[in-house]
Formats: sequence, C-alpha cells, structure tokens
Amino acid sequence: MTEGFHGRTVLIPGGGRGIGYAAGVMMANQGAKVALADVVGDRATEAAARLKDETGAETLGIACDIANPDDVHRMISSAQSALGDIDIMVNTAAIVADKTFMESTPEDWKQILDICLYGSMNVIHAVLPGMVERNYGRIVCLASDAARTGQARHSYYAAAKGGVISLVKSVAQEVGRNGVTLNVVSPGATDTELRKGREKEVLEAIGEERFAKREQTILRMYPTRRLGQPDDIAAGIVYLCGDGASWVTGQVLSINGGFAMV
Repeated sequence: MTEGFHGRTVLIPGGGRGIGYAAGVMMANQGAKVALADVVGDRATEAAARLKDETGAETLGIACDIANPDDVHRMISSAQSALGDIDIMVNTAAIVADKTFMESTPEDWKQILDICLYGSMNVIHAVLPGMVERNYGRIVCLASDAARTGQARHSYYAAAKGGVISLVKSVAQEVGRNGVTLNVVSPGATDTELRKGREKEVLEAIGEERFAKREQTILRMYPTRRLGQPDDIAAGIVYLCGDGASWVTGQVLSINGGFAMV
C-alpha cells in the first residue's frame, strides 16, 4: 500500500460497481478511507465489504438516491460519522438514455436530469461547505463527450452532462481560493456492468449477427480499437483527486480511446 491518500476520506456516489468502484480500489490502496454509495443498498454494502477485503482499508456502504436531497444529506452524515470529514467526492452515479429526441417524453427527460444533473448539484452542494471551511477538497464528476460533441439517441443525456460540465467549471471559479478543486472526467464507451446490461438488451433485440457487426462498427470509431475498462477511467479520476493535481481545476479530462478529440 502506498500513502498518497493516507488519512483522506473519499465518498463515491455510484461506487457500488464499475468506474466508481475501480476508483475506490485505487485510492484505498493508497491509504484512503472509502464510502461507497449506491441507489441499491445491498450493492453498496457488498461492494464496501469486498473493498475492505481487497485492500484492508476502512470502508462503508451506503444506500442513497442522489436525486433526493434528503437522501444525500443522510449519506453525508453517515459517511462523516463512520469515516470522518469528507475530503474527496467522486460522483459516478448516472443512468443513460437511448432514444431519439422525438421518441422521448418529458418523463424521460426528468429522470435523466434528476439523476445526472440535479444529482450532481445535490452532492456538490452538500459536501462543499465542509470542504471550504477546512480549506481542502477534491470533487470529480463524470460527464460524457456526448455533452461536448452531441450524440444521436442521447440528446437529453448529453444535455444533462453538458449541465454538469458548466456546473463544475462555474463552482470551480467560486471556491478555488478555498483550496477546493472541481474537475470533470469524460469517459468513452467503458466495459462496465451498466454497459454490459444495456448491450445484452440490444443483443436480444437485434440478434447475434447484427450485434456482432454493430460491435465492429463501434470499435472502428476508436483509434485504440478497444473499449475502455473501469481502471482506465479510474486512473484519471485518481490523478485529479491527488496532490499532484492541486493546480488543476475547472477542467474536462476526456478518457475515451480517441473517440472524440476535443
């Protein structure tokens, strides 16, 4: 174990699996105490237990719907009571849409905006006062390059993630003098449990032959010719949370295998 995050408390909404969990492992291996939150409480609890077994770190699993401000405040209180003041918050909680805009409804928009945009607002708003008071904090939110370039069938998801980018840049300007940095990591297609679940649905809908052609088409969009892995994205998150990035704030780091070069 290295000591890059020794004594730091990390909170990761959406950390029950995928990119959030991978980031938790990396920081726990560098001495951090890690609270993993997930809308599915059992998943958070099981992930925290697994993380403790893997790394020996102090961990906590918390059920939380980040679209609910009361839930978010309960999450913060639980994490602080168990592990201490929150030094680092990484918001990886999200859902994804896959409809054309004309097919979508206001209910679809609301669901995405509530979790992807308002959820980010809720968690940042809740952790920020303590960070400002202590003159130290690292906040990283996940977005998507769909927010920067646009993407068919992801219009309102892209809009929500565009809001996250603007939110992070604006708040970063407000609290930089207080030792708090805020940045965005923007992943490309990453082989997470969430993606695997969506791809299984596509496979069932279109059949194996068309699915195989679709996968080849997707890979050709990436100069690296592979999908991302959770560790690829987590490495960038960990950099932005570390002391080596203390002069990096208000930035968008695209980790996307070259899919979009913006």
